[in-house]
Amino acid sequence: VQLVESGGGLVQPGGSLRLSCAASGFILGQYEMSWYRQAPGKERDLVASISSLGGSTNYAKSVKGRFTISRDNAKNTVYLQMNSLNAEDTAVYYCNARRGNQIYWGQGTQVTVSS
Repeated sequence: VQLVESGGGLVQPGGSLRLSCAASGFILGQYEMSWYRQAPGKERDLVASISSLGGSTNYAKSVKGRFTISRDNAKNTVYLQMNSLNAEDTAVYYCNARRGNQIYWGQGTQVTVSS
């Protein structure tokens, strides 16, 4: 079982990034998927989640209207489109898969918003 995030990097304030999370070793379509983030010295917080078939999404207040979570179960991949980024979005972003008591985490990808 593996979740591999990609797409992080350095971006200027107001810019955009698209994160991807590629899953292997399990059937992505059976899992609720989420993105979390953890800034230095802070706890890991939920950013966005999407139901197994993609019919329901949920966002943290701080990113609502700027971030969009989506999934392609055929490609075993989940995405996080991030627009209008600001310094407060700087963090390591983690992909999470959940099905009942089964929970998997990726290794994280760094997003840095700075001029």
